[in-house]
Amino acid sequence: MIKKLNAADTDFLKQLQELLAWDESDDLDIQQRVLAILADVRATGDAAVLNYTNRFDHRTVTDASELELPKAVLKAAWENLPTEQAHALQTAAERIRAYSEHQKLASWQYEEADGTVLGQKITPLDRVGLYVPGGKAAYPSSVLMNAIPAKVAGVGELIMVVPTPNGETNELVLAAAYIAGVDRAFSIGGAQAVAALAYGTDTIPAVAKIVGPGNIYVATAKKLVFGHVGIDMIAGPSEILVICDGKTNPDWIAMDMFSQAEHDENAQAILISDDGDFLAAVEQSIHKLLPDMERADIIRASLSTRGALIKVDSLDRAAEVANSIAPEHLELSVADPDALCAKIRHAGAIFMGRYTAEALGDYCAGPNHVLPTSSTARFSSPLGVYDFQKRTSLINCSATGADTLGKIASVLARGESLTAHARSAEYRIK
Repeated sequence: MIKKLNAADTDFLKQLQELLAWDESDDLDIQQRVLAILADVRATGDAAVLNYTNRFDHRTVTDASELELPKAVLKAAWENLPTEQAHALQTAAERIRAYSEHQKLASWQYEEADGTVLGQKITPLDRVGLYVPGGKAAYPSSVLMNAIPAKVAGVGELIMVVPTPNGETNELVLAAAYIAGVDRAFSIGGAQAVAALAYGTDTIPAVAKIVGPGNIYVATAKKLVFGHVGIDMIAGPSEILVICDGKTNPDWIAMDMFSQAEHDENAQAILISDDGDFLAAVEQSIHKLLPDMERADIIRASLSTRGALIKVDSLDRAAEVANSIAPEHLELSVADPDALCAKIRHAGAIFMGRYTAEALGDYCAGPNHVLPTSSTARFSSPLGVYDFQKRTSLINCSATGADTLGKIASVLARGESLTAHARSAEYRIK
């Protein structure tokens, strides 16, 4: 059912690239539909949002003001949660907030000998939009992971949009929004929600950046409005890569692979080990545990099409393969995870040791679960407080500094034939 690769094979790298290949080619039909929705919302505002919301979410809203979910509704959802759920949500929120506090950037500056001051000013974004999936795909954990870093960063106003098919809301999502500090929430979704956040309507305020997961229409809309507003990232299917030395319970590793494979058929779960017998044991665990899984069909499809068991001759080689993959989630289920971690350069998040299941990071460990996928960990980082802060350069020249720098700028500007640049600098030369 699951592919078996050997890093010693001469064509291993070719096999690996084929395994990792993910077709992200744009569906032109979807793109055209989204472009039409974006243009409609930009031109007619609330009227277009109402039209698409009623059509796609099977609702009968007649006034745009009905789209807003009052703060009292969010508060009531939180107060009416069962005790166990409330405790879990609160604990997760506290841990995410504590971790995020460590990420805050601070302004800085320094003075040169001639009195010139250089520095950097850190400013939070004024307003951010948070897209939250609705219906069957309701993820309160994503609300916490996106909203809390924004509020820690000092974002002035956080606007949440969440579709409510047939008018049905998810109480956990609303409760999460309340404790995470969401300022306003609207019951809209799809490309029309992204457009409303990007361009603004009479009812829904325009934002500076849009974050949060969504379906192909949402992802396409985010791509198309990027530049007018900022976005977090365009995420591909979920991924997990496990490196194991063969000493962890194979059932644990099989279930760790399931934890990402159950997201959807395109998710990817890979195990690398220097112990061939252990790879066989994990394969047996997969066959044993899979029939009892609620999402068995999805897991089976994921493992069959994109999963793999990879044999390597050493853990050093495993690290090399991991760096080639640059996975979203990387588990180091080995005796000395610190030593192996030192050899890892590319991963969204690293889960250290036998007891650190990736699922803990999805919900409550503290670090953000919004991570780079599809090998983009080679150049991207997890979502964090820094994604909601801007950096502005500060330059304050003294008279002496203006004289010194002006001479240098003049030479360089004239070398580029930009005479006005040169003369502007030369005016300040003593």
